[in-house]
This record gives sequence, structure tokens and C-alpha cells, in this order.
Amino acid sequence: MNRLAGRIILFWGWRRALVAFLAGALAVLGQAPYDFFAACFISFPLLVWLLDGATGEASGSLFARLRPAFAVGWWFGFGYFLAGLWWIGSALLVEADSFAWALPFAVVGIPFALAFFYGFAAMVARLLWSNDIGRIAALAAAFGLAEWLRGFLFTGFPWNAIGYAAMPVPLLMQSVSVTGMVGMNVLAVFVFSLPALLAARTHLRLGVALLVVLVAAHAGFGYLRLNAPAAPEARTIDVRIVQPAVDLSEKWDASVRDRIFATLIGLSAKAPDPGHEKPQLILWPETSVPFLLTERPDALTALGDMLDASQMLIAGVVREEGGAAAGAGSRYYNSVVAINDKGEIADAVDKVHLVPFGEYLPFADLLDRFGIEQLVAGPVTFTAGNERHAITLPDGVRALPFICYEVIFPELVAVDATSAQLIVNVTNDAWFGDTPGPYQHFRQAQIRAVENGLPLLRAANNGISAVVDPRGRIVDALAIDARGAIDVRVPISRQAVVSAGQLRINGMLIMLLFALAAVLFNVRQRLRVN
Repeated sequence: MNRLAGRIILFWGWRRALVAFLAGALAVLGQAPYDFFAACFISFPLLVWLLDGATGEASGSLFARLRPAFAVGWWFGFGYFLAGLWWIGSALLVEADSFAWALPFAVVGIPFALAFFYGFAAMVARLLWSNDIGRIAALAAAFGLAEWLRGFLFTGFPWNAIGYAAMPVPLLMQSVSVTGMVGMNVLAVFVFSLPALLAARTHLRLGVALLVVLVAAHAGFGYLRLNAPAAPEARTIDVRIVQPAVDLSEKWDASVRDRIFATLIGLSAKAPDPGHEKPQLILWPETSVPFLLTERPDALTALGDMLDASQMLIAGVVREEGGAAAGAGSRYYNSVVAINDKGEIADAVDKVHLVPFGEYLPFADLLDRFGIEQLVAGPVTFTAGNERHAITLPDGVRALPFICYEVIFPELVAVDATSAQLIVNVTNDAWFGDTPGPYQHFRQAQIRAVENGLPLLRAANNGISAVVDPRGRIVDALAIDARGAIDVRVPISRQAVVSAGQLRINGMLIMLLFALAAVLFNVRQRLRVN
């Protein structure tokens, strides 16, 4: 192992870049749908050894000294995000005649930009580098910082954070209810990087001991929590989740809108599955209604006729303000609406966190001069909603809706979920077909349920629709390409281990603890040298 590490440390130029790129790409196997987290025990030691050799000119400026480390981290990130996000290009092929030209920008440009976060992490880690276990702590703290920044800088895109690789099954998801994603990212990078100590064998025994203790604590806490008695349920609610599996090529085709709507009605009105009661809540996916409800009052009448007095429908719609028809002054929102048995819209919640270039065009006036338009989103450009609130369901249950990728933001969900008893996620992952994208999206939604200790109801146009309990276990689900509906009785109880505020504090404390350890080892090494 020492010989292998020595060779990797001495790599230079394109060889170093290639190994970093391949190590990053390999780490993607730890994410859904592969869930082969063992690959990270190879990727991160390779990254450590590459950073061992990433030294700049001692007499140069600070940036010149750190530039080789930044390059290693950037190439690692580029490999990681390219291998993990290539499926984004699938959305551009839905309307290939219009958007195929943008395929290289989406498939390569997004990983190119996201890789700067990992380049930054490598550079910060190198500032605190040492020749022992301290460098492992430095890398863990730096990656934790980079992943935290990735959650909100430039609108944020914390997709496939490293910590998810340590949580492939519910047994290994429970720790996030104490550490939060910030802490989980730090701990995951630390544990994945510890095999790097096999080379020089400095602090090897300490590394092995920490590896055993952390992995045992991670799995042991999961076992205890999954086998602990469930919190007493205050009440239950019977839910039907509809997955219509609408072909996106037909989604906004005026000639088939009535057929799509009839499919949704038919799946919603069918008799309950054996052993289940009539649903109190029916849930449709994001933008499932294929027209503006303001233009089709007959549709609201049909929905009112379908629903009984004890039922409510939550449906994803495009909501218009400012006019009865498309035109100047109209604003459009990606929304969910709650419809009662009278065919009335009882409540509505707009999407707050829109997808750049997908639902709106950043710097629209500037980019319009270059002929760059919004990509993929649908028939209109959306306006962001001002705030999110819980929708009151039958029997007083409060459900908090998140539309599409809003659910991947831990802070966004945690802040709003304190007043809710259910997390609702509606999405339309059909844009990405049967690629890793929908599976990764579902995994991140699943983790939000564990973090907040709340059941998750998820309706997708084409997979993965599911009911997830507060401990991350899938109660029932519909696969990609399946058309149908699932009926589930959902117990209502909050099972959070700590509050949202404490979860945030715990994650930051873990990151600061590892940063402090890295500083101490770095100072110790400098004193020894002097």
C-alpha cells in the first residue's frame, strides 16, 4: 500500500488530473441507485494521496502554493459531478429540436461549475494539511464546508452531497436525525478517507479504532432507532397517491388534455384497494393538471363531483395571476392547490425555490440579447412564490408541500416543517426517464423524512411515487413507468430526535470539531519541524 501511495503522490500533470477525475467518477457509485458505498473507500484515499503530492512553490504566493491542490479537487469534483449528473441532459432531449444545442452546456457545464466547490474544499484542506490523521480531519471539515456552501450559493444545488453515500438503507439513515446533513457530510468524508492511513501507517491504530467506533455507532444507532417503539399516533389519514405516467411529448398537447385529465380522474375515483378505506386525501403530481383551471371551470366541477365530503385533492397545477388568458401582465406559478368536494380551490401554495434555466432565466434581460431562452420548463416562465405554508387536510392534519427539487434542501425543509405533520413532495421526474436522476431525487426526499421525523407523501408523474415513514422506510411505492395509484393509511406522529435548530447546531459543531483537530495536528507538525 505504501508503494502504491508513493506512486500516486508523485503523479504530475495529466496523470494526476486523470487519477483525480477517475477517483471522483468512482465515488458516484456510492449514490443511488447503485448504493455501492465501498467505492468511496477507494476514491477518498486516492484523493488524500493526490493532495499529499499537490505542493506548490514554497516561495510563491499563497494561491500559487495552493493551486495544485485546487486542481486536484477540481478534477475530482468534475469526475464526480459529470458521472453523477449526466442524466440532466435527458430533459433537453424531450424537445430535442429546440434544445439539443444546449446538451453540452448542461451535461458538461454544470459539473464544470460545481467542481469549483470541491476545488475550494481541497484548497482549504491543504491549508491545514499534515502528515498524519490530521489531514483526514482537514479534508472532512473542508468538504463539510464546501457541501454546506453548495446548498445556498448561486441559488444552491446540494444534489448528491457526499453524506448520502453513507445512507443507502434505513438502518444507516438514522444518524442524520442527530447530525444533520452538514455533520453527515463531514463524518462520511472522514470515514471514507481513513484507509489512506494504511500507506504511511502513522496513526494507523487510531484510524482503525475511529473507523470501527464511527461505523458501529452509525449502524448501532440505526438499529436501535428502527427497533424502538413508534411514537403514539395522534391520528391517521387515508391517502391515495396517483402516478399517471404521462408522456411528456403529450403533456401540453391541447388535443390530448382531456384524455390526460380523464386518466387522473379515473385513477383517483377507483374503488379502494382491499383492506383500505376510501382516501381522505388524494395526491396528484407536479403540474399534473394539463391546463389552467381558470380557463376550465368545468374541470373544477368534475373534481367536485369526484370528491366526497370527507375528501380533499392536492394537485400540482400551473397557476395564473393577472389575467384570464396568457398575455401581458400575466404571472404564472408552479403551484399545488387544495380542492374540496364543492370543486372550490380551498388553498394554494406556490413554488418558492425555482430551477434556474428550467423554470426561469437568470439575468433574463442580458441573456436575451444573446438569444438564450429558458430551457425545458414547459409552456411558460414561472414566478417564484413569496412563502410556503401548510395546507390543512381533512381531520385537521397539516401537510407542508414541496414542489420538485425544493425537497433536496435540508434547511428549506427543516425551517418550514416545524409547523407540519406531513411532508408532501410533488414532482415530475419524467423529464429524466429511467436514469439515476429520479432515484437520486427520491433518496434525498427520503432523507428529509428521517431528518424531520415526519412521514413523507411523494407523487411523481412517472416515478418514484411513495409513502415513506418518519424513519425512512418505504411503506409503499410505484416504480418508474408504472401507471396507477397506491392507497396507504398514514399514522400521524412526529418522531424527530432533536429540533431543527439543534440539528443545525450539531452539524456545525461536528464541522468545527474536525477543523479544530486539523488545526491542532497542523500546528503540532510545524512545531516539530521548527
